[in-house]
Amino acid sequence: MLETNFLGIKFQNPFVLPSGIMSVKAVSLATAVKNGYGGVTSKSISKQARAGHPAPILFGSSHYYINAVGLTNPGLQESVEELKKFKSMSPAPLIANIFAGTLEEFAEVAQGINQAPHDFLEINLSCPNVGKEFGDPFAYSASAVSAITKKVKAISKVPVIIKLSPNAWNIVEIAKAAESSGADALTAVNTMSGMAIDLKKRKPILSNKRGGVSGPALFPVALRCVYDIYSEVKIPIVCTGGITSGKDALAMVMAGATLLGVGSALYYHGNEAIKKIIAEMEQIMQEESIKSLEEIRGAAHY
Repeated sequence: MLETNFLGIKFQNPFVLPSGIMSVKAVSLATAVKNGYGGVTSKSISKQARAGHPAPILFGSSHYYINAVGLTNPGLQESVEELKKFKSMSPAPLIANIFAGTLEEFAEVAQGINQAPHDFLEINLSCPNVGKEFGDPFAYSASAVSAITKKVKAISKVPVIIKLSPNAWNIVEIAKAAESSGADALTAVNTMSGMAIDLKKRKPILSNKRGGVSGPALFPVALRCVYDIYSEVKIPIVCTGGITSGKDALAMVMAGATLLGVGSALYYHGNEAIKKIIAEMEQIMQEESIKSLEEIRGAAHY
């Protein structure tokens, strides 16, 4: 009922662990598969190791989570070894996620990640909490997205997915630029820029002041982005943004998503989150006589 074909590769279900939820460690990714995910995405990988931002880096409420982890990762070479380990532990599809500060560095990291077995390559052009280090995300510029997409596509040995930002006012234009430049799929969306303030200390809670908002508060924004993008492009969409229930998941499919990234739900519902969402999803599908997700993909547009 939930089996999904994404760019020629079969997923047992459409749920993928998004980038940034767990470390790049093989055991963490394998644990996600055991907990119900149909596939996993590595934490964003850079050429050199990054310590990220100092604590506090995370704050949550019943409505949202906000983080400014700062793209912490062990660097390219150690990450390659962890992805090799994961592929020896699990047959689940693996999306390797990379980021860089320049076009040339994207090319270097894309070349280096070819050393590791992976099924897809996701390009993070849209992290909202490293502006001090990298400036405005590339995902705000159609020309930058086009240049990076073309560069990475010429190097990658697997399909390339471009990760977009909900902060971009012209997200559809950006999506079309990625598609026309050779992207095989899109991820919509990264977290949304936000802030939390400590009333007693009278200052922002996060050390970085600003962070990326995820969780239920992001869901309607992500849903709108997926809907708008699906109307204008032909390549498949990986949705990430606030899914915490079977109803949310089915709404995203009706908006046009093929794969469903679920991350913050783990903070709210624990390691059983995906299994709970799947159970609710299947129950609704049975009640509505829906035999497959393909049957309803994009249905909200008709």
